[in-house]
Amino acid sequence: MDNLKIWQKTYDMIKYGNQCIIQFPKAERYALGSEIKQSMYKILRLIVVANKSRNKKPILYEIDVELDVIRTFIRLAADKDMKYLPLRKYENWGKMLNEIGKMLGGWMKTTQ
Repeated sequence: MDNLKIWQKTYDMIKYGNQCIIQFPKAERYALGSEIKQSMYKILRLIVVANKSRNKKPILYEIDVELDVIRTFIRLAADKDMKYLPLRKYENWGKMLNEIGKMLGGWMKTTQ
């Protein structure tokens, strides 16, 4: 796989994210948690597709959008009124997403 590092970072982010979601209140585990999981898995799927695709640009853009969706969801989960996610875990998860975003930006530059 050409971009194995971004795939591995995403894989690790999913493992971490799933551990965080387990700690959500039961109702939110199956609501917001489910939305977050779907977005995480979609990113992983799109990375595999982008690696196989000749025209990567639209797929990379879709990954970038999905990263913003996850960022928004985990921000909501960590909101002081919600408190589904402790601040420390929000920060760790956010760092993982930012690393993936930076790697994605580098990938986008090489596909121009």
